[in-house]
Amino acid sequence: MHYMQAHGLKRARPAELVPGTASVITARMDYLPVSTSSASWQADELRRLQRPGEAIVSVYARGRDYHKVMRRRLQQLGERIAAEVESLGHRAFTDSAPVLEAELASRSGQGWRGKHTLLLNREAGSMFFLGEIYVDLALPPSLPVTAHCGSCNACIDVCPTQAIVAPHRLDARRCISYLTIEHEGAIPLELRPLIGNRIYGCDDCQLVCPWNKFAQRSALPDFDERAGLTGQQLATLFAWTEDDFLRMTEGSAIRRIGHVRWLRNIAIAMGNALQTGALDTADAGIITKCLQGRLGHPSDVVREHVLWALSCRDVVNLTE
Repeated sequence: MHYMQAHGLKRARPAELVPGTASVITARMDYLPVSTSSASWQADELRRLQRPGEAIVSVYARGRDYHKVMRRRLQQLGERIAAEVESLGHRAFTDSAPVLEAELASRSGQGWRGKHTLLLNREAGSMFFLGEIYVDLALPPSLPVTAHCGSCNACIDVCPTQAIVAPHRLDARRCISYLTIEHEGAIPLELRPLIGNRIYGCDDCQLVCPWNKFAQRSALPDFDERAGLTGQQLATLFAWTEDDFLRMTEGSAIRRIGHVRWLRNIAIAMGNALQTGALDTADAGIITKCLQGRLGHPSDVVREHVLWALSCRDVVNLTE
């Protein structure tokens, strides 16, 4: 995440990012798919972790790329505001620039920072995207809200890699979302078994949060789950060629990690599936054959993770 360091204090000084900025309007957009069960969605998602042959993509990434959807709507909102005032300079952002989104949202009253560092809202949990409109108009500030996590440490306790090192402190180097999306190259050996079958992102800290029983389903079809990304088998996704990957992830946030990282992540999940010993002989054979088919991949990163995954099968065999 070198880009954060490169931009320095622009993250904390909006007027340095967009000269003339006098106020920041913050917004949130719910992203649970319309088909989500309001009563059992958290438990349904947690059960996926018990199916080692299934690939888990973080809920937010199963539909359209939120960057495009939210930024377009924020731009439209900025234009509507501009039409009502004499003059307005404005610029919209959503996870696309050095902006302290969660902190700005917290200070503006959208919610409070949970112990997992994400923003929490009493009426919507944390299953939403954040966005901002920087404006050159001085607006009356809205007030922050009080925190309501109390003594709950569920998010800290559930983190598979113990990335939440203390309340409100996250070590991104251990976070599965960071490792599977932002991190390039090899994933540290000691963290691979902890990733399980998560191939893009991780929702665990949100799935156990009591406030997410109030999470809202999206009013937009953009975040409906794409066919092929939910409940899909690891072997099926691992078989995608680069052309398949680009075609199946067109318009999706997943595309930006590229085919190499996609294969790297799935190889780790396959190794973990083999190591559980929970697969039947046929499924273990299919995964093993898929991995062997990638041993000649041109990427050193893919080959190294494939070899590691195959070694997990060897460990299982030796201990039987």
